[in-house]
Amino acid sequence: MHTIGQLMKRFGLSRSTLIYYDDIGLLKPSARSNANYRMYTDKDLQRMQQISLYKEAGLPLEEIAALIDEQSTAPTELLEQHLSNLNSQISLLRQQQQKVVQLLGKQSLLRHSRTMDKAKWVSILAATGMSEVEMQQWHVEFERSQPEAHQDFLESLGIESDEITKIRRCSQKDWIKNKPNSF
Repeated sequence: MHTIGQLMKRFGLSRSTLIYYDDIGLLKPSARSNANYRMYTDKDLQRMQQISLYKEAGLPLEEIAALIDEQSTAPTELLEQHLSNLNSQISLLRQQQQKVVQLLGKQSLLRHSRTMDKAKWVSILAATGMSEVEMQQWHVEFERSQPEAHQDFLESLGIESDEITKIRRCSQKDWIKNKPNSF
């Protein structure tokens, strides 16, 4: 048996958090000591490990309970929905990041920032020896194998939506066979 103090130390949680988990039924202790202290079994520890894993993934406690208790929604469905929400949030954050970069302009020390734009990306590809045709092939393969990730990547470079649409459309048509356009 494990005490609340041992769980606090092992999982880096406060006593009030573990008491809250008990109150909402997320992690109920399997027993109580003679002094009425909460006592946890190895099975309870395994449940807490699952809770910790899902919390690290950013899932709300209500969804964690549903996943662990296998209520109504399939785990895969819940996790896929959470992933979709994360992707939307990341996309929004990228857009905000690009706006901040634009607002900072050239006066900023952007070379120290963790941003990548279209010009930097193209210059890196060119520096590795990739020709324009090879860059186009790269887009074609990216679009073919991971279309959503390709969209996300292009957005992360701060490329306008109409240009992204053009790049993806051309990539989908295997546009290397046609007259190459500049990226």
